[in-house]
Amino acid sequence: MRSHRNKRFTFSNSLLIIGLLFLYLPMIIMIIYSFNESRLVTVWAGFSTKWYGELFADTQLLQAIGMSLEIAFWSSCMAVVLGTMAAFVMTRYRRFRGKTAFSSMITAPLVMPDVITGLSLLLLFVAMANTIGWPAERGMLTIWIAHVTFCAAYATVVISSRLREVDRSIEEAAMDLGATPFKTFFQITLPGIAPALAAGWLLSFTLSLDDLVIASFVSGPGATTLPMVVFSSVRLGISPKINALATLIILAVSLAAFITWWFMRRQETRRLQMINIKDYEADQMQLSYEPSADQTNTRRVTSTINVTPPKNCHSSDKHKTAI
Repeated sequence: MRSHRNKRFTFSNSLLIIGLLFLYLPMIIMIIYSFNESRLVTVWAGFSTKWYGELFADTQLLQAIGMSLEIAFWSSCMAVVLGTMAAFVMTRYRRFRGKTAFSSMITAPLVMPDVITGLSLLLLFVAMANTIGWPAERGMLTIWIAHVTFCAAYATVVISSRLREVDRSIEEAAMDLGATPFKTFFQITLPGIAPALAAGWLLSFTLSLDDLVIASFVSGPGATTLPMVVFSSVRLGISPKINALATLIILAVSLAAFITWWFMRRQETRRLQMINIKDYEADQMQLSYEPSADQTNTRRVTSTINVTPPKNCHSSDKHKTAI
């Protein structure tokens, strides 16, 4: 029986190692080749950091990075706002006309191919430009609208799953005490779903920063995102500057993940310390109220001595009373 468990444990460990190597070994190789002196990616010619210098000297690439970060930031913020409103309607209003259609329209971008989404948004922007004259040209604004469209669906799913688990009795108690629904939402509900809001924002930010297909449809000549620049450069040949850029992105993401883990561990440690302190204080209070063994025995002896037989009882009754 033990040998069978050991075999299963060894097999699971080997699968874990294979999975980790499959995920992270290409990244490690890319980081190593970002310090390659040769222009050829597959030929190692020595250690050098010149590609990092050329990366920061490339104006087009830096502008694409700045535009992608700006679009991703504002897209994720708007996606969280729209996702919160949609999730609140879907979870708190159980029955209303058109709820099925509303839910289907919210979740449609999750299963819709990016090509269809990008093409439909392109036709929409062209039709609006011909009808009302807006948008006059496709650029950063159209990319932002397109990214909000599909990022809001992901944020809605994340936030709605957390809203279903919120204890509504706390909200009802706040409103019974005189709080308005608006104040209850911002002081009771919103802090309760804050982790879901953060998760939805990070997910939307990542999806917007990584998007290539939809941005290629709705972008204009003056708007080029980072995935578009990388894809165009890869078609002409992989440049070591792309390896340097990817290394910096991995470093930034790893640093952010480490800082987040450190803060979460610190808060968890403080929470456990506060729980231990409260338990210790409760035990001390309980011990201070409980009588000691000597006091208990003294009370018993005193109660036995104070028991005296009545005057008119017989000797047998006195004997029983004494016993």
